[in-house]
Amino acid sequence: MELPWLGLGLSANLDARALPNPWQLHARFPDLFDFVEYSAPLSLAEARAQAPRMQELEANRATLPVLFHPVHLNLHGPQLELARNLQALDAQARALGSPWVGNDVGWWHHQGSAFPGYLYIPPSLDAQGLDDAVAHALHVQSALSVPLALENPAVVARRGSMHVLAFMAELHARTGCPLILDLGHLLAFQLTAGLPVDAALSELPLEAVIEIHLAGGVVSARGERRFYVDDHTQPVREELFGLLEQVLPHCKRLRAVCFEGDGHPPEIALGTLRRLRALVPAFARDPLTLEPRPSKEKHTLSSEARSWKIFEALYGEREVHEDPEGHAAETDHRLAVLAESLDRAFPLTRLLTAGSRAQLLAFGRSPELRNFFDGTGRELAQCFAAFARRRVREKPDAGVEAALAFESWLLAQSSLPADPQLARGVRVASFPSDLSELVFAARAVKRNLAGRAWGSERWDTAALESVAQAARRPGAGPWWIAIRRSPEGIETVNLDAELLGVLRAASAGATLAELLAEPRHAEGAARAQRLGLLTSSGSPGSPQAAP
Repeated sequence: MELPWLGLGLSANLDARALPNPWQLHARFPDLFDFVEYSAPLSLAEARAQAPRMQELEANRATLPVLFHPVHLNLHGPQLELARNLQALDAQARALGSPWVGNDVGWWHHQGSAFPGYLYIPPSLDAQGLDDAVAHALHVQSALSVPLALENPAVVARRGSMHVLAFMAELHARTGCPLILDLGHLLAFQLTAGLPVDAALSELPLEAVIEIHLAGGVVSARGERRFYVDDHTQPVREELFGLLEQVLPHCKRLRAVCFEGDGHPPEIALGTLRRLRALVPAFARDPLTLEPRPSKEKHTLSSEARSWKIFEALYGEREVHEDPEGHAAETDHRLAVLAESLDRAFPLTRLLTAGSRAQLLAFGRSPELRNFFDGTGRELAQCFAAFARRRVREKPDAGVEAALAFESWLLAQSSLPADPQLARGVRVASFPSDLSELVFAARAVKRNLAGRAWGSERWDTAALESVAQAARRPGAGPWWIAIRRSPEGIETVNLDAELLGVLRAASAGATLAELLAEPRHAEGAARAQRLGLLTSSGSPGSPQAAP
């Protein structure tokens, strides 16, 4: 099997508003990078339905080849990937011409439900974890007509005594799969193990590395230790550029270097790509021939209970004895991602019922979160709403009830058809009671807490009592708001009588020009346009977001 030289690439998650847009950037700077690596569901039909930029990716394959890097593919965990999922994965790779498929060695989802924020669980770096990773890799590779490239996982908490590079070397030896070296993930392991950034490089067969990843991340301190958290929206750390320069000459069979620049504005991505272009020139190389290596190993897994014990440790239910400080740091990160995920649908209820670390841990160890992975297809927001309802039954609170009722209603309203006469995606609705003070309080208190945290290095959740008080004193309704759903959550705008009158007139057919020319509507129409509720061109607006 021949693998082409791809050169320097830029990743894309195919969200409509995600930055940077690789195809716009490539149109302006065609010599700056050579391919796009993308993440999407395993099924091509689902990818086309769920990923807004999939059509753009397919239309530009002739000028920008693609690499498929799915984030819904288990290479660890208690269950092997279903045959139909692997058939869909192979079909997509062949249809789009991806010369190989790469993925982090981790437990990404259970029965179709991905871990919050796609924050996978890496294997234990021991014999049993290695056996399970081997079984997963062989199972996936056996269903693919292109090579499966295995990426070293991000490790924060130590589980097992192996170095991650030794683990990957053994995984390659037992499966024959080529490797992806993620430099940020390597830095994460080196920091948590207290090792130099380039420690144990000799343990990895660099000749097996066909792709290198470089992305942003954050280094934080906990006591005397430092931890690296992989976060593509952050700047690339200088240590990673140094590592890249160190390993490049030794990766003799390298086919691609990818900058995972999701979330970087175009001008920032350009600076990183220019620096990488100097290290990865745009010249053709001969294809690399990979010889298939049949393996006699069985595709069998160890007990399911072990994987769930790790899950329970990371989400706060089970005490750990190996590297408790590392587990605490990883749990902190997972709880932050969990809170961010919940805030897209239930920001007010989350502040009132899971505003502290202890309360987030209560949800982390709850049966409702575990039910998220039961295969019924429930959304994380639905599971959290069930958790909040149970807490209200156990400890009645009128404020929590009001917030939960409002946000449940808001979620339902946001899924209804928008008003075609307003800006794209916008609709108007009213709630029986006025919770505008609660929305204001949540935004104001979060801003205050964030500012104070800079000075005190402490997040004082006692201040959330102000939010609880506002929730318990709703005003008289009806409360009119404009609603629109976005990738960040459900956006709302309070409508006073003037704005409401303008939007009603627009719904009845009045154009923006007519509203601006009408004295009684002119000021309100101008405000509605500024808030993104009305546009002259029909392009989407940007109303302010709820907290």
